[in-house]
Amino acid sequence: MSADLTKPEVLVIDDEVQIRRLLRMTLEEAGYAVREASCALTGQGEVLHRTPSAIILELEMADGAGLEMLKRLREWNAVPVMILSASSKEYCKIAALDAGADDFLTKPFGCGELLARLRALLRRIKPAVAANSICFGRVEVDLGRRRVTKGGQTLKLTAMEYALLQLFITHRDKVLTHRHILRELWGPKAEAQTHYLRTYMLRLRRKLEDDLHAPKYFQTESGIGYRFLS
Repeated sequence: MSADLTKPEVLVIDDEVQIRRLLRMTLEEAGYAVREASCALTGQGEVLHRTPSAIILELEMADGAGLEMLKRLREWNAVPVMILSASSKEYCKIAALDAGADDFLTKPFGCGELLARLRALLRRIKPAVAANSICFGRVEVDLGRRRVTKGGQTLKLTAMEYALLQLFITHRDKVLTHRHILRELWGPKAEAQTHYLRTYMLRLRRKLEDDLHAPKYFQTESGIGYRFLS
């Protein structure tokens, strides 16, 4: 069955069938499209297949891989992630947030609160969700299919290049600091590693700009960060 690209899509990753069933019913009644995965490995494959609008991730699954999956995900994707956990201990929350989670909800949870928190997450990426595609110059980005073309020719972007592009599209016309970009894409421990960002900005400009030496869309804000103008 093909995805309904008119609805924000939530990927639920939880090894409890009952929780997945509850979340599917709650989310679909609220107007979301839902995909499911019963383990971290399957969940990662689902994200690679098609990035959802948001992920609801159980931290303490039987395979114990929830936190590790989140860390790996943040190496190449900035999709909003809400953590579900049976633990209310502070160190669990800190570990999840430091690994790149956007929100943390303790079980048992109220469905109303979960939906409110999800709406808050999606408001942060509303520009990207509102349209399935965006065009600038000769470039077209199909967000639903994760397809990028320039002059009608498909471009091959790595997962990290696409994640960086998606972050810019989400926050177009706004200045993103070096620290913010590094934290979003590589995690909080990478905030000082500006060479990562310089490397990927060069790659992105080389593929998407018409003139690498006079970029029109991916502009440098000297000493601060970058701004995407569409």
